[in-house]
Amino acid sequence: MKTLTITTALAALMLVAPAHAEFMLGDRYVDNDGDLIADIPTDPSELIDPGTLIFAYTPVEDPAVYAEVWQGFLDHVAEATGKNVQFFPVQSNAAQIEAMRAGRLHIAGFNTGSNPLAVACAGYRPFAMMAGNDGSFGYEMEILTYPDSGISEIEDIRGGELAFTSETSNSGFKAPSAILQSEFGMAAGDDFTPVFSGAHDSSILGVANQDYPAAAIANSVLARMIDRDVVSEDQLVSIYQSQTFPTTSYGVAHNLTPELQETIQEAFFSYDWEGSPLAEEFNRNGEEQFIPITFQNEWSVIRAIDEANGVTYDCN
Repeated sequence: MKTLTITTALAALMLVAPAHAEFMLGDRYVDNDGDLIADIPTDPSELIDPGTLIFAYTPVEDPAVYAEVWQGFLDHVAEATGKNVQFFPVQSNAAQIEAMRAGRLHIAGFNTGSNPLAVACAGYRPFAMMAGNDGSFGYEMEILTYPDSGISEIEDIRGGELAFTSETSNSGFKAPSAILQSEFGMAAGDDFTPVFSGAHDSSILGVANQDYPAAAIANSVLARMIDRDVVSEDQLVSIYQSQTFPTTSYGVAHNLTPELQETIQEAFFSYDWEGSPLAEEFNRNGEEQFIPITFQNEWSVIRAIDEANGVTYDCN
């Protein structure tokens, strides 16, 4: 297992990155204060104050599981805002981004890799992330195989197959693509065959059941699946672990009224985790609170990875 430090990883990524390109929002949004996220509209006619707020959590695992996990928190947001709050079970990152872009999603947790696209194309304003009591946060990308697969190091993947999750996922596609290219000189399609499972749990189960010889996944998802006995540790072997990346961010649609956005933020930071379903689920990853974050600061490494992969954000 190899751990890549943040400094080493960024240096390696920037070796293959194109010349620095300024992060740009889609045409329908403005960023006059330079914080890289959409400004709240100043024209009252462009603001919305819906009677029912829709929340969606990033589609990393079974949505039915997370509807129950999040219910107590959504009740807290409902009490704080005086509005109905509903859980929306999205099936893909693309569907989640499109829902916010179309005005059907007001509060969301977007996965690490989809944050730049959600910010650029859907007017997403992230402000929070889960963390431990000491303020520590994040997860690592790991590349897994199964015992006796014939794969004991990254080089053994050459000429074979590697499972990714989706192209908008950081740990499920963006980070491993950049790291395999910069660290090992291996490009998808040339040096190995990429396949897409659609989700981290699908990739993990695929390796555990020996349907995939190897897969790139987020180890936070793996930890929760092991804790729930969905897979066991003896079914899997980790051959690579990356630097720590920021985890799912939480935020709102840019055109909610300023007062509503402020109230929603306050609800996140005033939520009592102790004894809650949220704590039971996410304590598995050591997460015990919401902390404030900014897209400009905490997501700088993810924007660097996107640059290394030549990613552009087409908001049409």
